[in-house]
Amino acid sequence: MIKKTLDEKAFQLLKEKMEQGLFPQWVLTDPDIYELEIDKIFGHTWQFLAHETELKDSGSYVTRWMVNDPVLLVKNRKGEIKGYLNSCTHRGTQLCTADHGNKKNFTCPYHGWSYNLDGELIGIVAGNKVYGEEMDKSEWGLREIPQVASYQGMIFGCLDPVAMPLEEYLGDMKWYFDILLGRSDGGMEVRGLPQRWVAKANWKATAENFAADPYHVQTTHRSTVELGISPEDPLYAGYGHQIVTENGHGINVITSKTGKARVPYQGTPESMWPMFKKNLTPEQDEILSGVTVFVGGVYPNLSFVSPIHGTEGHLHNYLNFRMWRPIGPEKVEVWCWFLIDKAAPEEYKEAAYRGYLGSFGPTGTLEQDDTETWARIVEVSKGLMMRDKELNYNNVSNYLMGFDRVEPDQSFPGPGIAYPTTYLDAISRSMHENWFKLISKDLFVKEAVK
Repeated sequence: MIKKTLDEKAFQLLKEKMEQGLFPQWVLTDPDIYELEIDKIFGHTWQFLAHETELKDSGSYVTRWMVNDPVLLVKNRKGEIKGYLNSCTHRGTQLCTADHGNKKNFTCPYHGWSYNLDGELIGIVAGNKVYGEEMDKSEWGLREIPQVASYQGMIFGCLDPVAMPLEEYLGDMKWYFDILLGRSDGGMEVRGLPQRWVAKANWKATAENFAADPYHVQTTHRSTVELGISPEDPLYAGYGHQIVTENGHGINVITSKTGKARVPYQGTPESMWPMFKKNLTPEQDEILSGVTVFVGGVYPNLSFVSPIHGTEGHLHNYLNFRMWRPIGPEKVEVWCWFLIDKAAPEEYKEAAYRGYLGSFGPTGTLEQDDTETWARIVEVSKGLMMRDKELNYNNVSNYLMGFDRVEPDQSFPGPGIAYPTTYLDAISRSMHENWFKLISKDLFVKEAVK
């Protein structure tokens, strides 16, 4: 049967453009493209759900979303993390409406059916009289998310039961997550609750903005330069390496004009440095000791940034995760987590958290800059003239960003393809190539003629 969510002629034209290394602007907000993305991308890739420190005790739970699928994530009595469709099996209403908490079981607010931490149906109001003794409750437990797995405390879910395992999907990004989340004893912990708000934007633009685009920092966040927070040098966010890994993932390791950071180990307390050296390989320690900012993403919709914030003598570092949940071709729900080393001094943690709130989240200065730009992209992408307008990406001509002038740096100590600047479209191109590969898989499959 032929899929009807995208005209075959339009798809062939899109295919030709992608093969030329061009990315048509109309695909950003096209509703047919969006429906394909929900099915073919978010239905088959791993999506970030939570960090293990959000589920500390037996009975702890959080409610999350995988685009339109509601997720109930719980820690059972065995200490296992389990993921269920957050929908009662009786009449389908949302089972748990709280964002987080701790329970021994979950009771549906509609008719009172109740489920334990293993998703088993354990109680039916007036069950014997309404349904009789013959009803088998074991057939009506909560539906499990097909795959739930974790790496370095990060919990991911996947709606495809036969998709590749999480660690295979992450690939070389595991090496960099070992630096970001495994550098200190006890790893990282979430502080506070994840902030959440809705922005006028397309998820592809927001994911690319964080994972692949340090180039925007000097212009979009010009106010930080004027305030003296960021350097005057227009190339300051371009020093370092942009690393492309498998499956559309990537990371920018930003340093400085000298190739070294402003301060060692991102301004963390010097008492923690021996711990970093102990937990990392020499190659990982070399990168961490000399980096100013890590920023990147796991395809399709997890981004992260690990910056240095503050003034001399009062510098601090943290890890910010954000998940871009599509809720329409022109709208995303942004989820934003603050993480910091468990082993860091408490005073340092609190100072870092205050710095984070002033920079990111709905009240942060950097967030407001980005949100305005994202909305402008959406507003102009639906017109008739956009149907044949391509965006400036990839490696087709000499004027496109970076590719014909920059060769990979074979001496870079980490895995992946590392380019010696972050002002190029290497990760962007990888993301778009992976996007097209996923949405075009089995797109026009015709039934055999009988």
